[in-house]
Amino acid sequence: MLGKLFSALKRKPGNDEFITRRRHPRRDCDRCVGMIAGKTYPVENWSMGGLQITGDDRMFTPGQTLDVTLKFKLRNNILDVAHKASVIRKGNGKIAFRFQPLTLKVTRSLQQVVDDYVAAQFAQSQLV
Repeated sequence: MLGKLFSALKRKPGNDEFITRRRHPRRDCDRCVGMIAGKTYPVENWSMGGLQITGDDRMFTPGQTLDVTLKFKLRNNILDVAHKASVIRKGNGKIAFRFQPLTLKVTRSLQQVVDDYVAAQFAQSQLV
């Protein structure tokens, strides 16, 4: 009897795990700016697949490929990560980019940002 009750509760879509179409989780907790065509833009969020910036969307065209340099503020230094990205959508002052296939160097640099954040959070949790 309890088994029927639990299976009935589980069938409701509201109880299922949230399903996302994203390949990589978005990160909006890092201090980061993007340099594109010599201008600095605030990064709304980023992932291993791309980024979203805030800026004048009239300056960008969907499908346009640009050199993007992300500047991350880590605990002890500033890390620059340069790569190519294509505009995939724009509107309402937000522009979304998809990274070209990542090189090993870029992948390691982005992973370093994630690792630095995790280490900082752990260190913060150990303070009394």
